Amino acid sequence: MSPTERPLRIVLAEDSPLLRAGVESVLASAGHVVCAGVADAQGLLHAWEAHRPDLVVTDVRMPPTNTDDGLRAAAALRQRDPDLPIVVLSQYVSVAYLDELLGDDTARGGVGYLLKERVGHVRQFLDAVDRVARGETIVDPDVVRALVKAARSRTPLAVLTDREREVLSLVAEGLTNPLIAQRLTVSEAAVRKHVGSIFSKLPLQDGDRRVQATLIYLRSLG
Repeated sequence: MSPTERPLRIVLAEDSPLLRAGVESVLASAGHVVCAGVADAQGLLHAWEAHRPDLVVTDVRMPPTNTDDGLRAAAALRQRDPDLPIVVLSQYVSVAYLDELLGDDTARGGVGYLLKERVGHVRQFLDAVDRVARGETIVDPDVVRALVKAARSRTPLAVLTDREREVLSLVAEGLTNPLIAQRLTVSEAAVRKHVGSIFSKLPLQDGDRRVQATLIYLRSLG
């Protein structure tokens, strides 16, 4: 049984029948139920309306334009139901519409932005689904690493030290302070100090500062 301790009712949007069947099989192996599998963005919107699922998994690139239709549909669903957990799968890096997906501090629904290859790592993928269902925000580590070079010269990250930018990149991956300390081989106290400094330097508002800092980081990479 999945760590969510209950089967999730999931709408799956993927235009490749083979990959759609594969993702459905992986989800079913954890006890989840795909109540609808669709092949285009319009079908995703209709399926959400018909089934009101516990979670949506969608590809980025789907018909009708085969560009970012799935991502735009996910953003539209986020506006209609800010508490809906959404996992977005992509073969390429795009930060378009991330504001709409991640920017509402009052929303309880988690968001995942994963590369499609992550589906092949079954345990990691199912863990990400469970965490998103519980309200967490997860950005694929490969997405973060692929964009990290662009952050060096962008404001407001220019006010951060190299170590603070490194810590922030790990925050953006969804790592907790203890995991960041383990990754960097430093004490948790040192991580707390860096995170506090990051929060003091970035233009953050009231609300979840880790999510806001992640948004600022991802915007700077776009």
